Amino acid sequence: MATLNDIGYKKVFVSLDGSEQQDKVLSRAIVVAANNGAELYIGHVIDSTVLETAGAFPSDLIPGMDKAFRESIEPLVTEAKANDRIPKVEVQVKTGRIRETLKEELLDVIKPDLVLCGARGLSSIKYALLGSISTFLLRNTDCDILVVK
Repeated sequence: MATLNDIGYKKVFVSLDGSEQQDKVLSRAIVVAANNGAELYIGHVIDSTVLETAGAFPSDLIPGMDKAFRESIEPLVTEAKANDRIPKVEVQVKTGRIRETLKEELLDVIKPDLVLCGARGLSSIKYALLGSISTFLLRNTDCDILVVK
């Protein structure tokens, strides 16, 4: 039988996509991590498929995209790091195909017990072709998933 100490989260991972909703998703992740005394891992994948369609992979764009993402979340990262109930805050930015990179380079390495993501509003055509990250996470992870709307 699980005790109260066994049912909390120890590692919270939040997957951010650079959308307008990401601050709301990250804010929720900070609250969940603080409420559980959990480590907070913030992950973002720069989608290489978009860059690959431009022809040769323009790797010189990656540092600027990485920097822009980190700057966009800096106020909330600072808030999380200042919270003494969150023992660790780490931001990881990877480049690759979103689903494979998210799973193989972030989730399989960090092994979180909770993943938060946003319910991004893809058009019905994009959704039919690409599916959603939240659906991918539900099917491909062994931990709890919280989709923030």
